[in-house]
Amino acid sequence: MNRYSLLDLAPVAEGQGVDEALSNCVSLAVAAEKAGYHRYWVAEHHNMIGIASSATAVLIGQIAAATKTMRVGAGGIMLPNHAPLMVAEQFGTLSLFHKGRIDLGLGRAPGTDMATAHALRRNMQQGDSFPHDVHELLTYLGDMPEGAPVRAIPGMGTHVPVWILGSSLYGAQLAAHFGLPYAFASHFAPDMLEEALHVYRTTFKPSEAHAEPYAIMAASVCAAESDEEAAYLRTSQLQAFANIVTNNRGKLPKPSLERVANMPPPVRAQVDRMLSCAAVGGRETLGVQISKLMERYQPDELMVTGMIHDQAARIRSFEIAAEVMQTLI
Repeated sequence: MNRYSLLDLAPVAEGQGVDEALSNCVSLAVAAEKAGYHRYWVAEHHNMIGIASSATAVLIGQIAAATKTMRVGAGGIMLPNHAPLMVAEQFGTLSLFHKGRIDLGLGRAPGTDMATAHALRRNMQQGDSFPHDVHELLTYLGDMPEGAPVRAIPGMGTHVPVWILGSSLYGAQLAAHFGLPYAFASHFAPDMLEEALHVYRTTFKPSEAHAEPYAIMAASVCAAESDEEAAYLRTSQLQAFANIVTNNRGKLPKPSLERVANMPPPVRAQVDRMLSCAAVGGRETLGVQISKLMERYQPDELMVTGMIHDQAARIRSFEIAAEVMQTLI
């Protein structure tokens, strides 16, 4: 691991409004920069009462304006929801305002339910246009000729770094084909992580921008001054994932050991599998767990995420995680 980074979903906690969630996202980014995080990504989700990052490019602009050196970007933009030209224009604009600091991660999923996907896209296309859309977007961000009939203004010539995101072999194969960096969503879908990294690394085709493969793995992290406190704080995320499993989504719940203890065993088993790529505890425990992940998967970069109800505890968790990861670089 050469670097460590942070993925934020801008969670809306019980007892909070969306405005507070957005403010918390920006304040966490400021703290993350001070703690040495290399990049800070936010993800596109729609129609989810517990996530406030739907206007992803707008939020990235606010975060980049509040920070100075840390890279800021999307992890990711769900490309099927957007015209590639508009994405190029938005991120080209961000790149010109915040030179050299903007990343563009691309996902293939809608980031929402199908009814909302219809509302976003209006006309649902048949077939998979994702590879074509990625190529089109790369073209718009590149050095387009003067006579090109359609150009991204702003956008062309900015060469905003593009990443492919995924939780299966598809994204790994596509990233390798285009010679792009790759980020695997192992923080909630770890099952195919090892195989996907192998496929990506062994089939990577060097591109003009990237001579070698570069892979990020994501992990759920919850840190505190003691193992007991970290386990207690993590109960919010465990409940949130249980709500996803049971299709009962809402705001991020308050921590509760009792509610977690009373989860139906099949639900708890599924939650534990989804969150198995994780590190939870105080500094010593966290160091051991992160070291095991690094040794097994050998990522070029570790991107941590975690949903904690209390903002002060959430900031402190990522500060402690940064202290631990600095010793492992």
